[in-house]
Amino acid sequence: MKFGETFMEYLHGEQEGFLDKCSHVEYKRLKKVLKSCRVCRESRDSCPSNEHDDDNGNAQLHHEFCQCEACPLCDQMFFSELMKEASEIAGFFTSRVRHILHLHISTGMQGYLLRFRHCFTNDQQAMVQEGRMLIEYVTMNAIAMRKILKKYDKVHSSVNGRKFKSKMQSERIELLQSPWLIELGAFYMNFNERDGGESNKFFSYDLHSTQPVMTMMLPDSVKLEYNLSCAICLELVFNPYALCCGHLFCKSCACSAASVMIFQGLKAASPESKCPVCRAAGVYGDAVHMLELDLFLKKRCKEYWKERLVAERAEMVKQSKEYWDLQTKFMIGY
Repeated sequence: MKFGETFMEYLHGEQEGFLDKCSHVEYKRLKKVLKSCRVCRESRDSCPSNEHDDDNGNAQLHHEFCQCEACPLCDQMFFSELMKEASEIAGFFTSRVRHILHLHISTGMQGYLLRFRHCFTNDQQAMVQEGRMLIEYVTMNAIAMRKILKKYDKVHSSVNGRKFKSKMQSERIELLQSPWLIELGAFYMNFNERDGGESNKFFSYDLHSTQPVMTMMLPDSVKLEYNLSCAICLELVFNPYALCCGHLFCKSCACSAASVMIFQGLKAASPESKCPVCRAAGVYGDAVHMLELDLFLKKRCKEYWKERLVAERAEMVKQSKEYWDLQTKFMIGY
């Protein structure tokens, strides 16, 4: 079955009620836009020659698609529409995942009230069900975007589709690279394994290899791997934070890279501070604290997690002492 048929079947399947509330890629309509893109007289001068002589000496077209680097028809209708859809999908996905995780890992009085509520209502299953639907939602739409962009490049013999993917990454709306997808995967495995569910339907993991990874299964047996090692200490991430650029670090390592102390947190980082991996600036202020991933690692690497906890607390106490010693000396003019 072609992906277009699979995607339409998904849109009109059992999740149709859920999908009516949210945006999705207009795959069929965007594909029609590409099909309607033909060589136009105004752009023939800027297009590579598509002609060759047949046996009778008549010029024929190799094919009917536009071969120019930029196409006015597609550039006006295609990319603007796709960017709007990608932004809406990413926004909806992020807001729903944050809501689910907030309910799952609430602390204090709110956490107590939620646990008390669970004694009377079984809404945790509803949370897992919504999590499963969100995983399918973001996966199907991400694949639809990738396929339609690949089709664009094929039709126009250009790299604009790949450039658009890079633009989505820079604007943090690349769906399959979202830290919230990793958080949702950790939530899904935490809950399902606790209740004896199928933990490997979407996600699997290997935390004891040279490079610890979480693997997401996509349709057609395609695997997408997320590296769970910190790019600074090269160890399995502890108390992980995902910067706005998507790179994952231990909190202590990220604070060190941003030249702030652990107890101050990443929000104290300067806007000019750059990611140690991609050198993007301004990525610390809205970093995502990966609480669900931290819980996932805590359950499966207990000894390692305890060792890192002791080390981080000791470093935090040391930094706090040094900081307040300096503040005291400054105040008394020493």
